[in-house]
Amino acid sequence: MPSAFQFQCHFVLIFLAASKGETRYLEVRDASEDEPFLLLSEDLKRELSAGQIYRRSLRCIDMLSIEGQFTFTADQPQLHCATFFIGEPEELITIDYNFINIDCQAGDFLKVFDGWILKGEKFPSSLDHALPTSQRYVDFCESGSIQGSIKSSQNVAMIFFRIHQPGKGFAITVKKTTNFFPCNVISQTPSGRFTMVIPHQHRNCSFSIIYPVVIKISDLILGHLNGLFLKKPSAGCAGVGDFVELLGGTGLDPSKMFPLADLCHSFHGSAQMKIGCDNTVLRMVSSGKHINRVTFEYRQLDLQETENRKENSIEEFCFPTI
Repeated sequence: MPSAFQFQCHFVLIFLAASKGETRYLEVRDASEDEPFLLLSEDLKRELSAGQIYRRSLRCIDMLSIEGQFTFTADQPQLHCATFFIGEPEELITIDYNFINIDCQAGDFLKVFDGWILKGEKFPSSLDHALPTSQRYVDFCESGSIQGSIKSSQNVAMIFFRIHQPGKGFAITVKKTTNFFPCNVISQTPSGRFTMVIPHQHRNCSFSIIYPVVIKISDLILGHLNGLFLKKPSAGCAGVGDFVELLGGTGLDPSKMFPLADLCHSFHGSAQMKIGCDNTVLRMVSSGKHINRVTFEYRQLDLQETENRKENSIEEFCFPTI
């Protein structure tokens, strides 16, 4: 049964569950009452391949995974609105204001956040982001300027806005740039393969998959040789400056998730685990003394796998009532 977290993130999960082509279809489908899936998808592909700029209006709650120009105009007071942006793991999000027509004195606001916030939980967590939380917000009503680009630190970002008066609104341009060493990532898809590299940097990086998954780690280089340890209160990688941990939970913030397993030593081979949580995170902690690298693949658990817990399954930590 879907959890409250998944219901509250329903519109996010729809987009995350799609491939890039399917995501584009989902984003434009509401523009028409018709059902022509192939027609809409091909029209959008043709438009983008011709070098044209993709344009559409924003909804109060929305999700974007492609570049373009996006406009919001209030048709009634809109007091709790947000748009979530997501790119591929190796992409950063850049937001430029084209124009803004809101009344800050009347309580309107428009803020960009470097990451995502859902139900009070942040990604990346405060432990994994280079900036304190207060500096991850860019508030138009405080700066009063639309000059300059706002760039995310990872493949996700979002805007919050509140507009009281119909007819007021704003327009933005969204672009993507390449991130050669992706650190914190939310996966758009329920399955995939990824290699995370931290080159001599003192930082923590989290890869988030908002699905119950089977995750298989095939290669781990930490700079110091074989071990996969199930978490115990007195065990784990305490005192080790470089390690990988697997986390599971029902929210978005990795720092609030349950630690499931530690990998403290380099290995070449295979370490696999089923994680029946709403959100699964692979997190690498790096001291900055080494070039650390981990390669892993993942796929969503099917319904039968989530219902039939087997050996090496840790679903009990995620569904304590089952």
